[in-house]
Amino acid sequence: MEPHERQAAWEELSTTYADRRDPDGSDAALIDDLLDRCPPDPTIVDIGCGDGARTLANLPADSIGVDFARTGLSLAADTVPDARLVQADMRQLPLAETVADGITAYHAVFHVPRTRHPEVYAEFARVLRSGGILLSTLPGGRFETVRRGWMGGEMFFSAPGRDRTLAQLRTAGFEILATPTATDPLGSSTEFVLAEYTE
Repeated sequence: MEPHERQAAWEELSTTYADRRDPDGSDAALIDDLLDRCPPDPTIVDIGCGDGARTLANLPADSIGVDFARTGLSLAADTVPDARLVQADMRQLPLAETVADGITAYHAVFHVPRTRHPEVYAEFARVLRSGGILLSTLPGGRFETVRRGWMGGEMFFSAPGRDRTLAQLRTAGFEILATPTATDPLGSSTEFVLAEYTE
């Protein structure tokens, strides 16, 4: 899928995804681990925020929610009215360098082609301050596919595998702190990575 096709898919499916996913779960609780490692009153960027219920609503009130789809951001504006919302591609964030103390990226990076994941992690590193914390989904498998019938539409998924993802993060300047497993919005379990930007 080309970027405009992926964006169109999310515009179509954002409301369905918000309606079907559980707003609670142990992956939301992982945010406390991120915040514990951040300074007081941190600036947090939530990548792929969607409707905001799963992650953005659990972050400090003025956190920044970034999403590809305007539909998701419209939902987030109702769910988390104090958040700052930005429509953008995660590979080119309209944010200044070293502006963030933390980044969350739940179920987001694997919607970008896996060959472009290093660009995503480099962009995360650009906007994080030294010592900033990343909390992101860690896909276990290696795959690239369009799932037809997903949420009643179609969606692109792509990942290079767990070990390669961790290697890409280290190349971008991250130190891996932990890889906890938690429940995901659709009721299964997912591994996450907590990493510190050290450069």
